[in-house]
Amino acid sequence: MDRFVVRGGRALSGAIPVGGAKNAALPIMAAALLSPATSRARGVPKLNDVETMVRLLEILGARVSRGEHEVVIDASSVNSVTAPYDLVRTMRASFYVLGPLLARFGRARVSLPGGCAWGPRPVDLHIEAMKALGARVSIEHGDVIAEAERLRGAEIVFRIPSVGATGNAMMAACLAQGTTVIENAAREPEMPALAAYLNGMGAKIEGAGTSRILIEGVASLGGGDDAIIPDRIEAGTFLVAGAITRGRVEAVGADPSHLGALMSLLREAGATVETTLRGVAVSMDRRPHAVDVATAVYPGFPTDLQAQIMALLAVSEGTGTVTETIYYDRFTHVPELQRLGADIRLEGNAASVRGVPSLFGARVMSTDIRASAGLILAALVAEGSTAISRIYHIDRGYEAIEEKLRGAGADIRRERET
Repeated sequence: MDRFVVRGGRALSGAIPVGGAKNAALPIMAAALLSPATSRARGVPKLNDVETMVRLLEILGARVSRGEHEVVIDASSVNSVTAPYDLVRTMRASFYVLGPLLARFGRARVSLPGGCAWGPRPVDLHIEAMKALGARVSIEHGDVIAEAERLRGAEIVFRIPSVGATGNAMMAACLAQGTTVIENAAREPEMPALAAYLNGMGAKIEGAGTSRILIEGVASLGGGDDAIIPDRIEAGTFLVAGAITRGRVEAVGADPSHLGALMSLLREAGATVETTLRGVAVSMDRRPHAVDVATAVYPGFPTDLQAQIMALLAVSEGTGTVTETIYYDRFTHVPELQRLGADIRLEGNAASVRGVPSLFGARVMSTDIRASAGLILAALVAEGSTAISRIYHIDRGYEAIEEKLRGAGADIRRERET
């Protein structure tokens, strides 16, 4: 396995390009299954999770070709409706194929998903949505089996807003007979991005990006062709990198309308945050102020930036509290940050972080995608050298992060574990 070796103490300065959003690309790739026509997505990041979705589509029988940040999917040859355990267990987003397979072929068999190891994230909302649309759903030997001659439009009311369940329900409802209304839908930018792609295929969707989505079912869909929106979590990670190293970083390609909660928090911490012609820039010339933050569904502060903000608070002036309201036990990065000298106390779903003047290098271990990013940020300001193991996690969600950070002056290299 590879690891990152980071020598801290350098203020980052420069422009860092932001790639396409993984969490938009994966459901859009699954949406290609809704049509026998060929679909194309541009601006797709080169990530392990994207390659997993490619392999899954190919197992289902689709023909997939990859260009430079482009994926072309010909789903006319799909000859299987079974998404096997060996792939689905490695990436939760594989479950996105449930709705498209069910809607187009009348049957889907999808293994219960895996992905990051922290926290229970049940698929009951996905299953309830398919049942509301008229599917018969059972679980056999660890697989979700859904069947329906043709789905019927329905009112779907989620008890909590779920990005995955909203996307799956939206895709399934596109080919349902009649009108579907999704209430308490997820509002994350990836949902209107998916809706725009589906509408480009011939779907009739209104209201995506709000809590109420209206879908008029159609008899068939054509191919899609659109660009993937910028990755707001990658952009946010780079902006925090500029602040934590007391430098200036411009996240080129970032959409400021997707980053409101983070931009406000960084300003509260003492950073200067600006919208530029190319994206968003942050600069900081002193230790950050401690702030309190609670994760929330969009447009609140994203849970996927929680570890990165905790790294910032670790070197702040004062004490800040991080409250995790989405995944209560998403704190596997805490003991690793403590190895770097962070003063963090956990109590339930809240972490009290007392800032220290400096961190120090040590050997640490990645535990999930975003925890890995938090450790890299902490390592960028730690005295001496930090070795971060198990970085295959970060390769699932960040394309060539070490190269992008080096472009802004970071001392970080990838090497084989010895």
